Amino acid sequence: MAEPTHLRCPTCRREHVYAPQALPCACGAPVAPPMVRGAAPVPVSERTWDDDWVTLRCPMCGRHDRWPRPELGCACGSVLRVPVHDDQAPAPAHIPLPRTAAPPRPAFQPVAIRTARDAVTAVALYLRWLGYDDVRRADQRPPSGIGLAASGVVAQVEPSVRPATLRDVECLWLQSMTESATCAYFSLAGYADEASSRADVLGVPLFVLDLAGVPQPVNSPADELIAGGT
Repeated sequence: MAEPTHLRCPTCRREHVYAPQALPCACGAPVAPPMVRGAAPVPVSERTWDDDWVTLRCPMCGRHDRWPRPELGCACGSVLRVPVHDDQAPAPAHIPLPRTAAPPRPAFQPVAIRTARDAVTAVALYLRWLGYDDVRRADQRPPSGIGLAASGVVAQVEPSVRPATLRDVECLWLQSMTESATCAYFSLAGYADEASSRADVLGVPLFVLDLAGVPQPVNSPADELIAGGT
């Protein structure tokens, strides 16, 4: 756990003892954002997606990833953004594997997609085909779409005509880090460009659902998930 420090609310002058929460890296090591000693916390007046995240380097494996920027709630009602060091070094790109290997399992038997429920059913069958037998509705509801989970995997299904966004991909990845699980995203309408790029860096498998109910891999992490299974 990070060493606690004293922070004073600039609104009401109350003093707080605070230590940022450590979250697990993909390698399993805990990562906590290093606080800027002596810097005052800043009240949050408005939110932007970029301001809510900070880039950190894992001290064990050296991997750079984005993490939620730590915040502190004061009794006066102010939400305080805690000053931390932001390591802006670029994250290592995911090394793609050849997309030629066939999955070593029987052919997937799809169901046609006519409704949102059909899309969820198709993804649940696909996850079982990959070897995740105990597929269920996820306990944690995603920001959009529908969440599924099984032992060792969390998945998100976007059955609408809206392409999945950068935020969608990062939220799924963060959930998988918190639960120490594999993740996969399934979308009917594809992905925004920045979402695809970020998924490649984070190693998030992306699939596009066709109307026949067959998930099509659209990046190398998805190919690796198919090749590996469980």
